[in-house]
Amino acid sequence: MNSVNLIGRLTRDPEVRYVPESQLAVATFTIAIDRPPRKDGTKQTDFPRITVFGKQAENCERYLSKGRLVGVQGRIQTGSYTNKEGQTVYTTDVVADRVDFLEWGDKKESSGGGSQERNFGVPEGFRALEDEDMPF
Repeated sequence: MNSVNLIGRLTRDPEVRYVPESQLAVATFTIAIDRPPRKDGTKQTDFPRITVFGKQAENCERYLSKGRLVGVQGRIQTGSYTNKEGQTVYTTDVVADRVDFLEWGDKKESSGGGSQERNFGVPEGFRALEDEDMPF
């Protein structure tokens, strides 16, 4: 079984490119995930690279920005390439099947100004839930 579930914060804005033949969107970004502290109190952080395809990649570009909290479900994929010096470089990425935006808001509103206020706006195509809509 190759399945991974992660929660972390973006270390930079997502980068999106399009596959020329199919115009398929491909987004890549890195998230920071803290490990539990060691017995001596030192902390460590992992920085997995996430790859997302299609409409979900476009939504990541539109709504995610550095510092946003996300949940990622997907699989681990390894690969390799030869760099300019002729050395083989091995890669490990998470190919996301699903990216959950755990903090909302337009990218434009969240970046700049240094404000720590979080914007939990409703994305286009969705409607806000009212109290009477809640099942509990």
